[in-house]
Amino acid sequence: MTTLATVITGASGGIGEALARLFAPEQQALVLVARSKDKLDALAKELNSKHGIKVHVIVQDLQEIGAAANLMNEISNLKLSVDTLVNNAGFGVSAPFAKADAAKTSGMMQLNMVALTELTHMALPAMLERGHGRIMNIASVVAFQPCPYFAVYAASKAYVLSFTEALAEEMRGRGILVTAVCPGSTDTGFHSVANTKGSLVDKMAESPLMVAEEAYKALNNGKTVVVTGLLNKPLPLVNRLVPRKAMTWATSKLMGR
Repeated sequence: MTTLATVITGASGGIGEALARLFAPEQQALVLVARSKDKLDALAKELNSKHGIKVHVIVQDLQEIGAAANLMNEISNLKLSVDTLVNNAGFGVSAPFAKADAAKTSGMMQLNMVALTELTHMALPAMLERGHGRIMNIASVVAFQPCPYFAVYAASKAYVLSFTEALAEEMRGRGILVTAVCPGSTDTGFHSVANTKGSLVDKMAESPLMVAEEAYKALNNGKTVVVTGLLNKPLPLVNRLVPRKAMTWATSKLMGR
């Protein structure tokens, strides 16, 4: 007998942590996934105490090849079935592409695209069999256009957006809600990792809770794409109206290079 669960990757902080707090009142078992065991344990204890739900912690680095399969095996061993999958884990590296660290770039692509795709592919069959499920993929506003000095990160998020929109159409009428969330700059540890601390983008950061609340509402309302934050919402339209070359130039200036 399996128990339905909500699985959240990158749950140790930022948007993932905020989403965990929003999903917890649904009274479904939670699986929190990240690399930081101490942070996950503290959050699990808090959510269990507040909501009386079973919270499982799985320490997994999804940058590693084969990590998605390992994670799904661990979930299966816990006698859980994924009812809601939140692919939140991801990171970016800001640098001229020619000078970017090759290992970090490969890890970013593995995490942002490959692990997300593999987890989604492995979770879907059970959802389809039940005729119910939810998938939330965290993309970014940079998914809508090229981003100099963030070239691979923006391209990886363009993949997430395109993949999610296509999957949402495939799942239409089959009981599976699929949403791509496109936040702008968010006040998490992202900018420290990305080497964009202090840039204009960093100074425009939204709160993780605000992003999470908009994302959670959009998913449950069956919205395929949501751009979070009032300042960010016009960006997809602007990208369609302004010449692509001009937008790419403007983005390079916004990145502070």
